Amino acid sequence: MERLPAAGQILAFPGRQPNQVGFERAELARILDLYGRMVAAGEWRDYAMNFARDCASFAAFRRTADVPQMRLEKRPALRAKQGMWTLFGEHGQVLKRGHELPSVLAPVERRLVKVVGD
Repeated sequence: MERLPAAGQILAFPGRQPNQVGFERAELARILDLYGRMVAAGEWRDYAMNFARDCASFAAFRRTADVPQMRLEKRPALRAKQGMWTLFGEHGQVLKRGHELPSVLAPVERRLVKVVGD
């Protein structure tokens, strides 16, 4: 007898690779939680997400027409090397790389503490 998936579990169609990389529910919840706190602090006002074949990215903007103030990329192909998460700054510089999302988001969360503390 074949086992059915648990409630809320998504299974890939057998024999097919996904056409794009995406964020898992827990990852997206963590990212959007940080985004909401930064909006409440008056730092960010808009965001964009991009899902490609090799990476998924989340960018946060101070104003809609600006360059992103922060961009987070998930590249599963780098999981075994330097970590699949990369945090880029406003000018495209790599701020942090890692295997775990919370540690990669730490520099942005520290900035949030400074904004609230002022």
